[in-house]
Amino acid sequence: MASILFELKNSVAVITLNRPEKMNTFNREMALLLQKILDDCASDKNIRAIYLTGNGKAFCAGQDLGELTGENPPGFEVILAEHYNPIVSRIRAIKKPVVCAVNGVAAGAGANIALCCDIVVASNSASFIQAFSKIGLIPDSGGTFILPRLIGFQKASALMMLGDKISATEAERIGMIYKVFTDENFITDSMKIAITLSQMPWKALAYTKLALSASFDNSLAEQLQKEDELQCKAAHTADYKEGVAAFIEKRIPVFKGE
Repeated sequence: MASILFELKNSVAVITLNRPEKMNTFNREMALLLQKILDDCASDKNIRAIYLTGNGKAFCAGQDLGELTGENPPGFEVILAEHYNPIVSRIRAIKKPVVCAVNGVAAGAGANIALCCDIVVASNSASFIQAFSKIGLIPDSGGTFILPRLIGFQKASALMMLGDKISATEAERIGMIYKVFTDENFITDSMKIAITLSQMPWKALAYTKLALSASFDNSLAEQLQKEDELQCKAAHTADYKEGVAAFIEKRIPVFKGE
């Protein structure tokens, strides 16, 4: 059985973590396969949005601890440098919006990979936990970078040190995720977001993602300069011209990602 399922629905790449019997925990095979799939999505011009989710009751419970305790286990130098860090880096660098649809528990590295995506939604029964302290580790996979920027230092510090599990509803309330959907409508409603993004001006979304990523390191003056640079590029796209024309003509725009 493939550890990750892939399907192209119109212009949306649907990536499903598929080790439900292991709560979709990562082993080396799955981590490397996800990297390859993300690379393929980045280079495929037919793909304009990415939808990442999990199969079964969990989105992803982080690392498969069985791999760490088996014969010739990989060290954390390998796991971070070759598994998780490249996944997070690819998600942030890819010039396409990534929607993470958290269908169940998201724990450890699974939680932080979810939170590094552009738009994170969850089912009503989903939950999030920074589980690292429970086994004597520190948060990785970009967690110490992303989470404080989402919810603030105090809240992030407490969740990481105490390892509290929080509900999807609470995650939405504190700004950790974008929105919660009912379990019954979760797949349909979350997929609508990815479909909507795939029909929007692709280059403008890519420039928006670049601007947001740059804001982590820039001063206000530097960020204003970055906005100037990217806005000028956006203003020279065919989609910008189409958007203005559609607004004037009072019709729905047809964006082509050009």
